[in-house]
Amino acid sequence: MTNITNGMRQSKLFTKTRKEAPADEVSKNAELLVRGGFIHKEMAGVYSYLPLGLRVLNKIENIIREEMNKVGGQEVLMSSFQPKENWEKTGRWEAMDDLYKVSDTSGREVALGPTHEEIVVPILKNFLSSYKDFPLNSSLAIYQIQNKFRMELRAKSGILRGREFMMKDMYSFHTDQKDFEQFYETMKGVYKIIFERVGIGHLTYLTFASGGTFSKYSHEFQTITSVGEDTIYVDEKSGTALNKEVCTDEVLGQMNLKKENLVEHKSIEVGNIFDLKTKYSKPFDLSFTDEKEQKHAVLMGCYGIGLSRLLGAVVEVLSDDKGIIWPESIAPFKIHLLALGDDETVLQEAEKVYENLLKNDIQVLFDDRAGISPGEKFADSDLLGIPYRAVVSTRSMKEEGGIEIKKRTEEKGKIISLNELLLLQKPKA
Repeated sequence: MTNITNGMRQSKLFTKTRKEAPADEVSKNAELLVRGGFIHKEMAGVYSYLPLGLRVLNKIENIIREEMNKVGGQEVLMSSFQPKENWEKTGRWEAMDDLYKVSDTSGREVALGPTHEEIVVPILKNFLSSYKDFPLNSSLAIYQIQNKFRMELRAKSGILRGREFMMKDMYSFHTDQKDFEQFYETMKGVYKIIFERVGIGHLTYLTFASGGTFSKYSHEFQTITSVGEDTIYVDEKSGTALNKEVCTDEVLGQMNLKKENLVEHKSIEVGNIFDLKTKYSKPFDLSFTDEKEQKHAVLMGCYGIGLSRLLGAVVEVLSDDKGIIWPESIAPFKIHLLALGDDETVLQEAEKVYENLLKNDIQVLFDDRAGISPGEKFADSDLLGIPYRAVVSTRSMKEEGGIEIKKRTEEKGKIISLNELLLLQKPKA
């Protein structure tokens, strides 16, 4: 798990907020994340993550890792450079049009990993040969969280559509269809939990979709938003959703859906799961012998979530005209503490609040910057989108309690004491 520190002084933060949106950014997620100093654009589809952005990314990573570990996922880190011959075996060296092909000075070509079937299968071939090599009464699942590379020609949607992006990809291996189906259904539920934990579960649908280069059909997880590039059709009574590409009479019949009951929505794909069958095990002869010494190809599933894409989707759907509205689960900090004015008494009281929050393991960004007007601090706080804003000022200190607390989603705050603030921030039992 990534260790995340509890406190940071804004006066020490090297990044600064920007009032104006970058001229070359057209998407809300990139506009707000760049303005807030969460990310820095290197080129179209390529971004660096700055301190605040990395904190959010790390929290998303930790949530996903927790849920993968709960279902027995074993974490690895596979190479980004991938042998050309592996991709030729699966037929994707020529077939995958967004594959980065890199040559060294000797002329040797390698693939820059967009996905890892061509790596994980040869690895597992070294360890799997018998049904005895599989975990008893459970599926074998391998996952990683790392950067991926795809030659995306439409990289105009901020971190929603990147050429370099962070992804969690899990691969499951099975000796029979029943075992695969059970694990696949489990992963549907796991993904729903992940999207609920990052704050967009109420807007995200499990969606029947085309499998692309992976399989005939797959399931996507689509988050509804008016700025989405995808189109889905939702039967709101059953909660069933279909991607536009597979909304055919045949599929509707299979799923017992009526076209007139479907509602069209724009959406963002935030995750997908695939039944790979033996598509990648056969080219590498990944097989096992059963109890009767009969040989069988290993069945596989694949389960992906783009972490950076998920972060961008959260910003797209959870923001307003003032800035981002982070869910508590992935916010860079829980509290944004503001010291207003340069009065020494105010600064001393704010320092006291800051130290007590840290002692109680409450994550806090302390705006201790001198010479910044209250209006600028409030505007920055709204832009950064931290769930709670706590203000210490000469006005608040005149009232009993002395700290003005306000949720990012509320218009007005209230005055409370330090003890009340600490109790307010304690996790619910």
